Amino acid sequence: MLLQLTLDVTESAPVVVDAGGFLNDPIILAVVAGVAALFGLGLFFAVLRAVLHGSFRARHGFDMAVMLVTLPKESAEKKGEQERTKSLQEIQEDISVAETLFSTLGGLRAERGLTAWLRGRKDHFAFEIVARDGLVEFYVATPKRYAQYLVQQIQTLHANAQIEDVDDYNIFVPQGATVGGFLKLKRHHLYPLKTYRQIEADPVDAITNALSKVVKGEGAAVQFVVRSARGEWRRKGVRVANEMNRGKSASEAVASTSLMGSLFGSGAKKTAKPGETPEHRTLSPLEQEMQKAVQEKSSKAGLDVIVRVVASAKDPVRAQGILANITDTFGQYNLYEYGNSFVKGAPGNRAAFLRDFIFRSFREKHSFVLAAHEMASLYHFPLPSTETPNIRWLTARKAPPPSNMPAEGIVLGAVNYRGEDTLVRIKKPDRRRHVYIIGKSGSGKSVLIENMALQDIANGDGVCVVDPHGDLVEHILEQMPENRIDDVIVFDPSDLDRPIGLNMLEVESEEQKDFAVQEMIAIFYKLFPPEMIGPMFEHNMRNVMLTLMADAEESGTIAEIPRMFSDADFQKQWVAKVTDPVVRAFWEKEMAKTSDFHKSEMLGYLISKVGRFVENTMMRNIIGQRLSGFSIREAMDKKKVLLVNLSKGKTGEVNANLLGLIIVSKLQMAALSRADLPEDQRHDFYLYIDEFQNFITDSIATILSEARKYRLNLIIAHQYMGQLVQNNDTKIRDAVIGNVGTMMLFRIGIEDAEMLEKEFAPTFNAYDLINVEQYTAYVKLLIDNTASKPFNMGTLPPRKGNPELAAAIKELSRFKHGKDRARVEADILERTQLGASAPTPPLRERSV
Repeated sequence: MLLQLTLDVTESAPVVVDAGGFLNDPIILAVVAGVAALFGLGLFFAVLRAVLHGSFRARHGFDMAVMLVTLPKESAEKKGEQERTKSLQEIQEDISVAETLFSTLGGLRAERGLTAWLRGRKDHFAFEIVARDGLVEFYVATPKRYAQYLVQQIQTLHANAQIEDVDDYNIFVPQGATVGGFLKLKRHHLYPLKTYRQIEADPVDAITNALSKVVKGEGAAVQFVVRSARGEWRRKGVRVANEMNRGKSASEAVASTSLMGSLFGSGAKKTAKPGETPEHRTLSPLEQEMQKAVQEKSSKAGLDVIVRVVASAKDPVRAQGILANITDTFGQYNLYEYGNSFVKGAPGNRAAFLRDFIFRSFREKHSFVLAAHEMASLYHFPLPSTETPNIRWLTARKAPPPSNMPAEGIVLGAVNYRGEDTLVRIKKPDRRRHVYIIGKSGSGKSVLIENMALQDIANGDGVCVVDPHGDLVEHILEQMPENRIDDVIVFDPSDLDRPIGLNMLEVESEEQKDFAVQEMIAIFYKLFPPEMIGPMFEHNMRNVMLTLMADAEESGTIAEIPRMFSDADFQKQWVAKVTDPVVRAFWEKEMAKTSDFHKSEMLGYLISKVGRFVENTMMRNIIGQRLSGFSIREAMDKKKVLLVNLSKGKTGEVNANLLGLIIVSKLQMAALSRADLPEDQRHDFYLYIDEFQNFITDSIATILSEARKYRLNLIIAHQYMGQLVQNNDTKIRDAVIGNVGTMMLFRIGIEDAEMLEKEFAPTFNAYDLINVEQYTAYVKLLIDNTASKPFNMGTLPPRKGNPELAAAIKELSRFKHGKDRARVEADILERTQLGASAPTPPLRERSV
């Protein structure tokens, strides 16, 4: 059948077109076929693109590095309430730092090409504010190839920021309800939002305040997925601003720059005042402001942005409430009539939406363009002036490890700085300048000492550990290397069945006598109030101790001091061995002319000081043995492991302090006696003292300054500086601070922080020293005899040991170095005659 189309060209001349002939035209058929082929090809690529986009979204998510960003609440320059109260202008200046960051990201070259079109771009970043576990945290996620770049940009703008690579967080409540949505712009993205320059406060505070209401057991997150926008949006913005400048309204200008508007006109009617032509309509003041805002927005770096909000709670009502509270805060950015505003969008496919959130996928249909200053208004890291509760602040700043970190020596810990791990080591020569450790109880000092000592033991070095608590020695014994078991000496005063002797009056040379006497007198000053020790006590004690040391083969003991004044025959036996004329004169002239009454008075005075140790069975069986159970000089020269367990709960505080003082003094004496060895034959010996203020006298200055020559290397630890000051005497504290080479500060108190801040400034301040994390220390490391810049270090975790091994080593040591209690007691009673009657102390002494 012939189909005819009649077109009325004129009233008198109808034109008839043969449609069948039109369709039979080969040219026409070729064109139709080409169009159909192009349409089919386009449809094929559209489907292929959709499939590839979907399959690669998850892969892009797995290729992203997630980092937690924390900043200090206060910096060195911003401390104190008055300084934290900042003006609006200062707050805006702080926010502008984020604008610089987003300008940098917006300046990145947008991915182009067929691959980017087919598979999707992989150059997007995610900036997230997350509420979980009762804290508000700030995260950034970046393609791994951009990770170092982004870290550098953040660190450049926030020098004190800590950026940690972390496993991805989880805000979802098990068996709970999860809801979410995205935010869109109500009008074209060229319409500006209200920014931080127009809001009378920090706009992010409203978002974080809403997130801070999310309690433990719930979770929420605001996610901004951003990428650099292609330049077309900026050129369009310039055209819109120009069109408005010609008199068009904002809607007319935007419409005229669209594709349909360019082809067919905007379709909008120009509104002109009487007497004006439409092309020369005068803009209202608000329109002029908007035209400037569009112009300003177009001059900034642009970012394609997707905003997602997710909330999770135990029940749907609570989850919806959290979601509503968060999304409502975005109303502050609305600029009505002549600007833009946010509207809430509900996801059509909830599962796909949550999958996009988890993998931080970029879906172009939900994106819009924001300028850098608009993005900075939506997201920036917390400011020092931010008062939102529950924000996860950086408790203490971090600093990079020194570039010349030693590659040898024992490991002190590790530094994780900007994603890079560095082991902290200290060389042997630098350890001879000693290590000082200070920190509150439970901050990690004992674990550090344990790890250091175990490394020295494993290296075959000589070690002594003085432990006032007992746990440290036990942990070391549990991890003792098998090849060092025979070298271990365990000195445990609470072992009553096989006490190990420790005779302070046992010396190896004439030169050591005076040192031993001075140390014993200093020990008594340490144990008793100064007013109870005077010149006469010193005079009598010095002479009686020198007398008991007169026998080079077998010295007397402290336990025999009372008998020296009560038994004339015993006294004569020892005086006969004295070669020092001054000491002989003390007995033969001074004491011989002293009346019995004054002798009795003097005896009572001495017994009141010495008796508390002699009359205690445990102490008497230790200090009353003439021969010590081990030689400290031999331990140093033969690299033995001496573990001193002075647990105050078992030994008693005063007894533990006396024994610790004696051991430390004998170690110092043994170190100084190594002058008879060439320096290259003196093996390093490491002395670890926890709570060292209890076990040192004023001679600590000598140890710190001179003992290093004899390779006695100290590692001393305690809790606070006040322990080193007695009766306003700062001699010990000044000696420690002035002489130690390496300083390690765990968390300390306010007073100590103010004092030690000078040692670690300007890198760290008092705020940092007070708030350093547990098991983390600020270190000023000696490297090649030069102090490094301070840095922060995490200690190595403790290792689990074998309690059965510890018990076996203690049993072996007590049989090698201890003596049977019955034999010891019989020998001491025979020599001291403590069971015999003694003169009664004067009344005033008995009342002390």
